[in-house]
Amino acid sequence: MNYFIIIALIGMLIFIHELGHFIFAKLTGIPVAVFSIGFGPKIWKYKAKETEYCISVIPLGGYILPAIENESEFYQIPVIKRILFSIGGPLANILLPIILLIFLNIFSSSASFSAILLNPFIQVSDYFINIVMTIPVMFTSPDHLSGIVGIVNTGSQFIASGIRDTIKLLILLSLNLAVFNLLPIPALDGGKIILYFLEKIHPKLLKIQIPATIAGWLIITGLMVYVTVNDVVKIFA
Repeated sequence: MNYFIIIALIGMLIFIHELGHFIFAKLTGIPVAVFSIGFGPKIWKYKAKETEYCISVIPLGGYILPAIENESEFYQIPVIKRILFSIGGPLANILLPIILLIFLNIFSSSASFSAILLNPFIQVSDYFINIVMTIPVMFTSPDHLSGIVGIVNTGSQFIASGIRDTIKLLILLSLNLAVFNLLPIPALDGGKIILYFLEKIHPKLLKIQIPATIAGWLIITGLMVYVTVNDVVKIFA
């Protein structure tokens, strides 16, 4: 049962991430054709105005598809709007832990000024910095990395410990998702932002975006395969 709960929590974090992109798309005037939770064939869909909302069969991801005809039309959208659109997802995964920590602090101590308006921001900053500091582990000790299998396996133990530990796990997962998406890999939000800045510096650099994104997806796919195999080996070792 705990395994299903942790999978549901991961799905919720993905939803919040994509919702952040969706909100910023609306705020910047970028039309959205599809708002999907998951990849692959659609198992549920609903259309309102120009946007189709759907849930797809593979719940380990999601995407926002702007209502454009081709890539050149997307690149005609002002750079600042595309940057804000990319920031929206990670920002949503940072705001959620702040909200959760406000509630945790209230129930753990009191509804003081510092507990509500100060400590949550300090705590999230500390968590965020600690996660960023572990990034070198990806290169020095890749065996310590965990993918979705490892997260589900370890996360189920937190859930068994009670609601407080479950919320703490949700905070850590959300911030890890934010940091991961801000990595300077072209297929991720952080990499896209860098490419958009490069395009702003010199328009001819726009030509490198497609090959850089393909390379980024190859890196991410290889990393996902590696950590998944590593997780399975750890479980059955």
